[in-house]
Amino acid sequence: MSVYEHGFARVSGAVPTVSIADPARNAERTVDALRAAADDGAALVVFPELGLCGYSIDDLVQQDAVLDASLAGLRTVVEASTGLRPLIAVGLPLVVGDGLYNCAAIVHDGAVLGVVPKSYLPNYREFYEQRYFSAARDAAVTTATVLGAEVPFGPDLIFEADDLPGFAVHVEICEDGWVPIPPSTWAALAGATVLANLSGSPVTVGKESYRKSLCSSHSARCVAAHIYVAAGFGESTTDLAWDGDALISENGTLLARTEQFSMTDQRITADIDLDRLRQERMRMISLRDQVGDYAGDLKPLRRIRFRLGAIEEVDDTLRREVPRFPFVPADSADRDFRCREVGNIQVQGLAARLRATGIEKIVIGVSGGLDSTLALLVAVDTFDRLGLPRQNILAYTMPGFATGTATLRRAHVLMDSLGVSGTELDIRPSCEQMLADLGHPYARGEKVYDVTFENVQAGERTSHLFRLANHHGAIVLGTGDLSELALGWCTYGVGDQMSHYNVNSSVPKTLIQHLIRWMITTSAYTQETTDTLAEILDDVISPELVPAGDDGAIQSTEDTVGPYELHDFFLYYLTRFGYRPAKIAYLAAQAWGDRERGAWSEMIVTQRRNQYDPATIERWLTVFLKRFMSNQFKRTAMPNGPKIGSGGSLSPRGDWRSPADASSRAWLDSL
Repeated sequence: MSVYEHGFARVSGAVPTVSIADPARNAERTVDALRAAADDGAALVVFPELGLCGYSIDDLVQQDAVLDASLAGLRTVVEASTGLRPLIAVGLPLVVGDGLYNCAAIVHDGAVLGVVPKSYLPNYREFYEQRYFSAARDAAVTTATVLGAEVPFGPDLIFEADDLPGFAVHVEICEDGWVPIPPSTWAALAGATVLANLSGSPVTVGKESYRKSLCSSHSARCVAAHIYVAAGFGESTTDLAWDGDALISENGTLLARTEQFSMTDQRITADIDLDRLRQERMRMISLRDQVGDYAGDLKPLRRIRFRLGAIEEVDDTLRREVPRFPFVPADSADRDFRCREVGNIQVQGLAARLRATGIEKIVIGVSGGLDSTLALLVAVDTFDRLGLPRQNILAYTMPGFATGTATLRRAHVLMDSLGVSGTELDIRPSCEQMLADLGHPYARGEKVYDVTFENVQAGERTSHLFRLANHHGAIVLGTGDLSELALGWCTYGVGDQMSHYNVNSSVPKTLIQHLIRWMITTSAYTQETTDTLAEILDDVISPELVPAGDDGAIQSTEDTVGPYELHDFFLYYLTRFGYRPAKIAYLAAQAWGDRERGAWSEMIVTQRRNQYDPATIERWLTVFLKRFMSNQFKRTAMPNGPKIGSGGSLSPRGDWRSPADASSRAWLDSL
C-alpha cells in the first residue's frame, strides 16, 4: 500500500542555489529539484519567493530582459512538469495589466493552474518591495494571461486534489505570513489544509528561532500543515545574508527542516497526516463556530480542482517520525520537562482535593508494583509541599495468596525509606472466609484460580482500605492507571477500580515506567529507595492474584492482555485522533516494526527495545479493541483524578463519553 492510502500526503520544500538575474539557470535547478521530489512520491513541492530570478535582484526585477527570461523559465518548469505527480509552487515576477506583481505560479502536469500575487509588501528596514511591486489588492482583475492561457489570479485560490480527500493547498508569499491576519488564515477557515509560504527572508541573529515559532504556531492555530521555504545560497550578500531555511510543520509540530547556511541545493520532505487534521478540525467546535461567523467572507474563495494521479504507486514507508511511546518524548530535555510537569499536575490535583475536603490523611495500598509506587511518591511530594507530616500517609501492604516475597519486601522498603506510616495487613484470612461463604472450590482444597478467586482478593483489599479511611478520617488514594482502565484490567466497584481520588487515572503504564526512571535520576531519594525503584522497574508486571504454576512461573499481565507498550500506542491514536484500526496498525508497524529505526530513550536498555511483526500487532490490536469497547462501564463510574495530557483521559467528565453497551464490530471489521 501507499502512504496516500493511509491518509498521508508527501510534501517537499526545495531550496536550490540561485543565480541572480539568471532565470534560465534557476529554472534548470528548479526542474532538477522537481524531478527528484516527483521520484520521491511528493504531492507538493514549494520553492522560494522569486526563485526564478532571485529575491535580492533589486531594481533589476523591473528590467524587461529579466521579466521575459522569468516567463521563459516558468515555461521550462511547466513543460518539465508534464506527466509528473506534484503540484508546484514557484516564485517569479509577473506583469499583470499595468502592475508588476511578486507572484507564485501554481503548476501541475504541464499547465499553470493559477497565480497568487503577494498581498503585503514590506517597505521597512532592509525591504523596499513597494518600490517595485503592486500589492494583490491593487489588481483590477481576477484572471491573468500566463504563457498564453487565461488562469485564476489572486490570493483567494485553494487548490484541491480530487483523488486525495482533504488535500487542499493555499499559497501565500513571505510577508503575507508575518502579518496579524495572514491570507492563509482565511483559507484555512475555508477548508485549506496545506498552507505554503514562498519566502525570501534574509537571516539575522535570532530570526531562525522566530521563524520556527511563527510557522509552528501558525500551523497549530489554523489546524493545518505549513510549508515555509526561504531563499538560500546564491542570493546577493551585498548587504544581507541568506540561510535557506525551509520548514514543514503540522498542527504545531515541526516535521522537517533544512540545514542552515548550506551552500548546496537542499530539499526536505515529510508526510503530513490529513486524517489528523480532519479529525482535529471536526472536534474543534470553536473553529467551526468561527467558520460560521465569517461564512460570507469565506464562500467567495475560489477552488481549483486537479488530480494528482498515480498516488497508489508511492511507497508506504512514512517520512515522519512515529514515536513508539506517544505519551513519552524520546528527547531527554523534552522528557525531563514532561515528567516534571506530569508530577506537578498529580501533586496539585491531590493537594487541591485534600484542601477542599479539609482532610489531612490518606490511605493507600502499596503492593511493591509500578502503579502504587508512583502514587506513593506523588503522595509524599504532596504532603511535603503542604507541610504535612509524612506519617499522615497511611500505607498498607496486603499480601494475598500469590504475593511474592520480593514484592512484599519492596513494599516494606518503600514505606520505611520514605518515612510514611507503613503497616502489613494479611488479607488471606478474610479472603478464605469469603471463599468459604461463596462455596468456592478453593475453600474445599481445590486449586481453582478463576476470576472469582482473583476478585475476592482485589475486593478485600479495597474494602479494607475504605474502612481504614473511615476509621482514620482519611481518603483512599487510588493507584490504578490509564492503561488498565482502557483494557478493563481492574476489578469493578469494590476493587482497584474504585477510590476517593486517583492521581494515576490519566497516566498510562509506559509513562509510569518513564516517570519512575526519571525520578531515579533526580537524586531526590535515598539510595535504598532508588535501588528499590530500579528493582520494581525490572520486574514482571503482575497482579499477583494467582499462585505460581508448577514451573514456578508467576502470573504475567502482559502474557494475558498483551504488551502495554503496544496497548498505550493503540489507546493514544484511537482516543486522541479517532483513527481507523487499519491506520493504527500501519502506524504501529512503522513505529515498532524495526527496533533499529527511530529514536529510543536512553533510559530503555537494549534488551528491552522490542519490535513486533504485523501479525503480532494485529493480534494485540484485536484484543485491545474488544476489551476497550466491552469495559466502558468501568470508566463510566471512575473516580475523580486530574487529566494529564491530550489523549490521556478516559473520564466521562473529561475527554471520553461513550455508551457502555456499544459494539466493537465496526472497529474489528475495519481492522
